Amino acid sequence: MSSPVTADALALQRLYHWEKTAADRVAFTQPTGGGAVRDHRWGEVMGEVRRMAAHLQSLGLQRGDKVALLAKNTAHWMMSDWAIWLAGCVSVPLYPTLAASTIRQILQHSEAKLLFVGKLDGWKGMKPGIPAGLPCIALPLSPDDARASYPTWDALIAQSRPLLGNPVRPADELATIMYTSGTTGAPKGVMHTFGAFALAVEQGLTRVPLDIDARMLSYLPLSHVVERALVEHGQLATGMHVYFAESLDTFAADMQRARPTVFFSVPRLWVKFQQAVNAKMPQARLERLLRIPLVGGLVRRKILKTLGLDQCRFAAGGAAPMPPELLTWYARLGLRLAEGYGMTENLGASHISTGNPQDVGTVGLPYESVECRIDPVSGEIQVRCPWTMLGYYKEGALTREAVIADGWLRTGDKGREDAQGRLKITGRVKDLFKTSKGKYVAPAPIEDKLVMHHAVEACCVTGANLGQPLALVMLNPDAVKQAADAAGKVELEVSLAAHVQHINEGLDPHEQLDCIVLMTDAWTVDNDLITPTFKVKRNRIEDLFAKNYDRWVGMKKKVVWHA
Repeated sequence: MSSPVTADALALQRLYHWEKTAADRVAFTQPTGGGAVRDHRWGEVMGEVRRMAAHLQSLGLQRGDKVALLAKNTAHWMMSDWAIWLAGCVSVPLYPTLAASTIRQILQHSEAKLLFVGKLDGWKGMKPGIPAGLPCIALPLSPDDARASYPTWDALIAQSRPLLGNPVRPADELATIMYTSGTTGAPKGVMHTFGAFALAVEQGLTRVPLDIDARMLSYLPLSHVVERALVEHGQLATGMHVYFAESLDTFAADMQRARPTVFFSVPRLWVKFQQAVNAKMPQARLERLLRIPLVGGLVRRKILKTLGLDQCRFAAGGAAPMPPELLTWYARLGLRLAEGYGMTENLGASHISTGNPQDVGTVGLPYESVECRIDPVSGEIQVRCPWTMLGYYKEGALTREAVIADGWLRTGDKGREDAQGRLKITGRVKDLFKTSKGKYVAPAPIEDKLVMHHAVEACCVTGANLGQPLALVMLNPDAVKQAADAAGKVELEVSLAAHVQHINEGLDPHEQLDCIVLMTDAWTVDNDLITPTFKVKRNRIEDLFAKNYDRWVGMKKKVVWHA
């Protein structure tokens, strides 16, 4: 197991270190609209953080009080978090895509005493979720209405003196409550200490090459555990340069600006990158070019440069399984994708692969201080490490269900280890379903294959009590446009039918798909079909569409359209 965390590795001590040793070094590069950017240096950052911390204390907030944060990723998201800690409080980050009802639920459950409101796309629909009387502070880049309604960050720091001295928060003190995005049920508040973050990041840096010269682009929600640990606490540990993305529309330009040396993404975005490349260069042509010695090298470099990944020395995916075919495709371009595994409950730091061929299909070996075992009855993966959560806030019974005897965390995932100890995820324990033939089906491996078709944005394999499984498929925007044309629709059906046939040929008979059902309406956070981290909500899919399963199967077609 790892050694106890040292005091100088804790979050606030790291802030004081960079304030003292790197005051003129750029910490953040923040887009401000219209292609303009602003650099924030460590000295300036800490000046603002100290002033805001002093303001929070002037409001009468007490040590341990909860302060919430609702915003997309910006430099001031991070600065708000640090001001909360410096003031002695506990931060409660909310996903910037939540519905008003969920916002209200979390703010009330966490007993938040104040809310920072920052850059948001759907503020009008979110604002009704803020309880009446809850004090709010508007961050730079927040919606105009928020800045008109609440005191602003800039005005408050202009009138506040900086907090003096270097307050200390011990390793065992609560730092944050992170509400899970969960695919089922209400979000649970995962409690983590300052020491847990320091230990997890220390272990992470043994495998992920972050240092003071590293660059990362922050674009996945900072309320998500991986972005919080890898970007925020990775920066605190190393002093690296963090860039922020402006919007989905500017993402390509944001990548070009940052040229990240380390890049992490969810499988869905890695698939989108691949589809963008294939849209300009069909796969067959790409394969031919890559086989030509000199030309292949030029093509690889051009593609990676176009993606903004030509200077990336470590790339990884996680949050959901990475299809092996996808990993192989990127390896052909010279970019080996590592695959990480973990949960909010253990700060996302359980396993990570090397990206080498022998690791494809696994999430690699556990970190040095992580123990892993497979339950012999259920096949569930269970892990134990020094940075496991304190528990779920105000949910003792749920905590006891999740963390069993001697600190073993129940992941809810099924898996197996190979002879070398590498872990392969085979699905969720609760995702397994039984067909009417009495056979169990694990949907995740089939879904990994389905999403490799260029038209597929997301999918869900289901079919409890049916003779054979079926799959619901959300088409991506390009495929939706293609389907609007009669000839394009037929071409799409033929292509997807061939894709299903190819998949079925590699499956056991009881796993083979009876049909796939194509959907042109997007699955979004707003309609509650996916989580903020793009995981499909299976229970919600079942609630909405299960009544149609028998009818769809009865059509006797491999490809069915959902009207």
